[in-house]
Amino acid sequence: MHKQKGGIGKGVLTISRRDFVKLSGMAVVGVCFYGCDTGSIGKEEATWGFLLVDMKKCQGCVSCMLACSLAHEGAQNLSLSRIQVLQNPYGKYPDDVTVVQCRQCVDPACVAACPVGALQADAEYGEVTTVDSSKCIGCKSCVNACPYTPGRAIWNAVGEHSQKCDLCSHTPHWDEEGGPEGKKACLEVCPMGALIFTRVIPDQDSEDSYEVNLRDRQWQKLGFPRF
Repeated sequence: MHKQKGGIGKGVLTISRRDFVKLSGMAVVGVCFYGCDTGSIGKEEATWGFLLVDMKKCQGCVSCMLACSLAHEGAQNLSLSRIQVLQNPYGKYPDDVTVVQCRQCVDPACVAACPVGALQADAEYGEVTTVDSSKCIGCKSCVNACPYTPGRAIWNAVGEHSQKCDLCSHTPHWDEEGGPEGKKACLEVCPMGALIFTRVIPDQDSEDSYEVNLRDRQWQKLGFPRF
């Protein structure tokens, strides 16, 4: 087991990513998703919006995936999540876990590929691309058009339509206002605070521009690298 070391007071704490997530607990999904208020984005004009992730902070607990599925589909089904957590059992920290969130591309290939206009920028939420499932014909053109691996447009095998992250603009099973100005289920429940929302457009040509360092000195004391 790969471990990171760091001191707390006079003692030395040896902890791994997997050990720490056991301490944080996945109970946060039920408690936070239905009960807690961690604050909301300040009221600004609805426009671009992006989710960034600290991959060295993420524990791979899939709380974000469960919250996404619950908010949008009303079911605890990882296959229906619009954010994906990929785990490599043979990898070493921090390359054993990868969070794949929609990049909310400025020039989205998925929108251009749809032959029936089911993917459009939602007028109510600025430039956030949403999928109108009533228009989707199930051709999976958007799924195949995404230039990233894995693709950010997801096939919903239960409803037989495509779907993608809409920054919680439409969450029929979650009684909160979402979109760029509101709350995002994945961000609200993450026990590690590994996700953050920004309106600043990341570099669209860079693979790692959607990653960010959210670790301060307190995290260093727990054995996480500061940089």
